[in-house]
Amino acid sequence: MTIVLFSAYRSFPAEVQGLGHHSLGMLSLTASGLLFCAGPLIPEALLLFVANSTMLGGAGMMLIGTQLFYGRRPSWWWLALAWVAGMVCLVGWYVISQDYALRVAVFSLLTLSFYVAQLVLLVRHGERHFSSWFFGALLLVQSLVLLLRLIAALSGAVGTSNASNGAVQGIFLLTANFMTLMMAVGFMTVATRRLQVVLEHRSNSDPLTGVLNRRGFAAAYQREVALMKRHGKPMTLLSIDLDHFKAINDQHGHAVGDQVLVHAARTTVSVVREIDHVARFGGEEFIVLLSATTAESAKATAQRIQASLLAARGGTVPDYTVSIGIASQYAPDESLEALMARADAALYRAKAAGRDRSEAA
Repeated sequence: MTIVLFSAYRSFPAEVQGLGHHSLGMLSLTASGLLFCAGPLIPEALLLFVANSTMLGGAGMMLIGTQLFYGRRPSWWWLALAWVAGMVCLVGWYVISQDYALRVAVFSLLTLSFYVAQLVLLVRHGERHFSSWFFGALLLVQSLVLLLRLIAALSGAVGTSNASNGAVQGIFLLTANFMTLMMAVGFMTVATRRLQVVLEHRSNSDPLTGVLNRRGFAAAYQREVALMKRHGKPMTLLSIDLDHFKAINDQHGHAVGDQVLVHAARTTVSVVREIDHVARFGGEEFIVLLSATTAESAKATAQRIQASLLAARGGTVPDYTVSIGIASQYAPDESLEALMARADAALYRAKAAGRDRSEAA
């Protein structure tokens, strides 16, 4: 699983964070398990410090990976504090009192804090999807296993060493190793889901402006048609075209022209509602689909877009204006092509009337 996670880290896009840290965490936990198995070959003092610190570091790195995955600030201070607390515990255990149960309790508590933090993070920021539920269930089981381990240690039911053959000890070791593997599978599941979302977004978005492309807009239109059939409310299309865009490219260069397109897209998105859809249809043409909106309300939205563009003059891009054609759809059986044709006809009238204005179909 370490190799799988590392391979995914090298292959997945930058939007999927945390895979490298989870991979390192898995590697550390694997190294910790091998060190504990090599007990007779390594001096006890060295084994205790190296194996336990590696185990704590591995669990902490998995927390860091999950935090990065969900866009949270990594809690390096938490990892450092837990590691220091664990090392202080080992020094006290080795020098003062070799109470194995107390040592197990401390390390179970520290490790438990890492998994509970991941579970809370998943509940607060995870997508409501099967992959998140699966990963969350694994985190919950691992947390319960560590909690039971903590309770067993406090009650003296963990034996006297790692080599104890008690039932509790055996069940814990078997479950802990299995769950470590399964949690790597769980994180890989949510990472794969994130990759799917990223790829879908890329396939539906214009790479320059970040708004929808034709494919994404067609899907959004079909969803709005379904809503129209259900609720009977109209929708309105705005066909937006930048005025004299070729002159901007000729005078300032295509790089500046791209900045103008990005500025127009961002300004339009900032004016419309979250339920509306903005798309680039190529060149300097943008389309806005206003959900549950009449022609009169759409006219006001078009005016707000033009006013926002006017207010942005004197900024980092050359001054520019847009012409807007407006067409409303009241019947779900009208096709997108017919709606766009009516909006384009209104746009041509706005161009012919002097540009920097809007016209309704």
